[in-house]
Amino acid sequence: MTITSAIAVSNLTKRYGTVEAVTDLSLDVPAGSIFGFLGANGAGKTSTIRILAGLSEATSGSAVVAGVPVTAAGAHRRFVGYLGQEPRFYDWMTGRQTLEYVARFYAGDGTTTGRRIDELLDLVGIADAADRKTKTYSGGMRQRLGIAQALVGRPAIVLLDEPVSALDPIGRRDVLELMGRLRSETTIFFSTHILDDVQRVSDHVAIVDAGRLVTAGPTQDLLSSFTRGTLQVVLGGADAATPVALSALDGVATARTVGRDGDAWTFDIQTHEGQLHLAQRAIAAYAVAADLTLISTAERRLDLEQVFMRLIDQKERAA
Repeated sequence: MTITSAIAVSNLTKRYGTVEAVTDLSLDVPAGSIFGFLGANGAGKTSTIRILAGLSEATSGSAVVAGVPVTAAGAHRRFVGYLGQEPRFYDWMTGRQTLEYVARFYAGDGTTTGRRIDELLDLVGIADAADRKTKTYSGGMRQRLGIAQALVGRPAIVLLDEPVSALDPIGRRDVLELMGRLRSETTIFFSTHILDDVQRVSDHVAIVDAGRLVTAGPTQDLLSSFTRGTLQVVLGGADAATPVALSALDGVATARTVGRDGDAWTFDIQTHEGQLHLAQRAIAAYAVAADLTLISTAERRLDLEQVFMRLIDQKERAA
């Protein structure tokens, strides 16, 4: 049977005393995806991942991982690899010994285990340091080792809690590239508050705030939903009255000034649905008629940080 959802969460709630860390969370994580679980510190990300990993029990709601219900019995755990937010290893062990120790928890003969460990050391890029004690490892190397130990049992799903938050830019880049290479091997569900990382590697994303889901879906769909029908126009020779004139053009819904550099004025133009190209033609004709220089006109692209802030702002205004 083919499992299309690696993780399915329904109305998941987690309380710690009077504090509700996760509230009615429902998610669907497609199999084979890199799924970014995004939110500020304290948004409920770690609580959710610990429930999925079988390290904590939900107060209510349900979750299914790799087709197996998440219960106190923990039958789903054999399908899951996990790396916590602050991984710790026995510093007197080498990287290889650490993986050998983890491998003892899985069935397999010595030959198979040894071959798997060699594969993982090479995959995560620490084969040259395999026989060094882990206390000599940099932060990036420890994260690589942590990902390797999460993969020892060939899990269907890997849960990574803030895998790059403590790393410098080079370490972050290396770990994100590694996650991209793992796409063909497993489903990756990772939490982070670093928005750029999600945009770089994730094909699906969920945004949570104060324990509640704000939105979820394919990353590019989410980004395009906020840019569809929006133009950024730069006009030379414009003035403070230009937005009013732009707003009256065919296809244009609203126009506002967002910047000025000398004689060049930048405007955000929201077009009517399905009329973006009509608006572009009208703007070009207006520039000629008003003796303005049309420096550029292009669809405006928001990055994930801008989308995140808009969504959180909308949620706060609604509340």
